[in-house]
Amino acid sequence: MTERKEFPARKTAYVSKLQSIVEQHKTCLLATADFVGSKQLQQIRKEMRGNGAVIMGKKTMMRQVLRKMAESKPELEKLVPQVRGNIGLIWTNSDAAAIRDQIAANKVPAAAKVGQIAPLDVFIPAGPTPLDPGHTSFFQALNIATKISRGAIEILNEVHLIKPGDKVGNSEVALLNKLGIKPFSYGMNVLMVFDDGQLFDVKMLDIKEEQLLTAFAACSSRVAALSLAIGYPTLASLPHLINHTFQKLVALSLATDYEFEEAKRFKEAVANPQAAAALGASAAAAPAAAASAAAADFAAPAAPEAKKAADEPPPEEDTGVFGLFD
Repeated sequence: MTERKEFPARKTAYVSKLQSIVEQHKTCLLATADFVGSKQLQQIRKEMRGNGAVIMGKKTMMRQVLRKMAESKPELEKLVPQVRGNIGLIWTNSDAAAIRDQIAANKVPAAAKVGQIAPLDVFIPAGPTPLDPGHTSFFQALNIATKISRGAIEILNEVHLIKPGDKVGNSEVALLNKLGIKPFSYGMNVLMVFDDGQLFDVKMLDIKEEQLLTAFAACSSRVAALSLAIGYPTLASLPHLINHTFQKLVALSLATDYEFEEAKRFKEAVANPQAAAALGASAAAAPAAAASAAAADFAAPAAPEAKKAADEPPPEEDTGVFGLFD
């Protein structure tokens, strides 16, 4: 029977550190670290002091720790599938958008390398170069128009050397190195955010609170309009239904002798509008006018019936004498 090997002290310390950081922080930013050197990573960690911690390491061990902690915190299970490739975990309790901007600002220029995929466009600007006329054949091989000016090669037109997604070749790297151009910059690139048990794309951090409120108000208006149109009550249409019902009650109160507490000020405003205006009740004038119009609409259907009743002769009184055919 073979003895079980003890867990190395270095790995034990790493596991304890990761567990402690996860327990102390609620937000995690998942960021790729392609082409990020140790010196740059050290600078990022230095800038993050006091605001969070950057965790890099073996992905198998990171997933193992997260799965173990997910037994008590099930929401951490969402992070496990995302821990793959050259990725780092940035844990913080600060504003995720501010941390994202801080990480994105820490980039260093880098020269192009043979075989890498270009992340952006690379242009060679027109103008003089530090190269002597002996390099003319090199530019001719790349189909770049040049001329000799004051003993140096001058590029006549701006050259679109590399497009995004292209694989960088030997000739492009040689030309950029000769001209001393470092076209790329590398740093940690935040892809996703884990906050309060929810995992979402980092682009969601660019949505402002005002945009959310505007979108919510627009959706609520549409739901309320649809609910009122089909006669199906919802929480969005409830305030409108209450408002319409109150207007009808006020109209009924103004058209009849019935009175309730909330309708008193409307009755007073209709009965004596000048006094209401003198008391500074300008705000009550509009509801009173609306209530008056509603009362007129409410009483309007009864007017023809009243007129018809007035035109008809009064019924004959019953004298108790029977006619011939009664």
